[in-house]
Amino acid sequence: MRVMVMVKATKDSEAGIMPSPELFEAMGKFNEELVNAGIMLTGDGLKPSSQGKRVAFDGPNRTVIDGPFAETRELVAGFWIWEVKDMAEAVEWAKRCPNPMPGPSELEIRPFYEMADFADVITPELAEQEERLRVKLADR
Repeated sequence: MRVMVMVKATKDSEAGIMPSPELFEAMGKFNEELVNAGIMLTGDGLKPSSQGKRVAFDGPNRTVIDGPFAETRELVAGFWIWEVKDMAEAVEWAKRCPNPMPGPSELEIRPFYEMADFADVITPELAEQEERLRVKLADR
């Protein structure tokens, strides 16, 4: 099963405060463990929301909203995509993670939908299209 592990933003991450060399080294070691175990597919940190935008949808209308965004604790500061056997394995790996922020912080783990989850609504044509897109992405 694939999961996204999100590092929740904090006041420090939203202020653009960079991690200490010690934290950067600890996270590098953890990422290396994840890669060596075949768990980590990708991951990255995100710049503060002040450098981001949101696009709000209301029917045919689109509104662009400039950051920064309120509710820091609801923002994402970074992420990993992991391939794990189940949620319990994802939780065990997450518990091994160094604290990703200087102070209190939080990780959120969310499973991805897989094509099998859409079996009742997807047509064979849409399934074929999805597979073609996955192959194209894998070839990049």
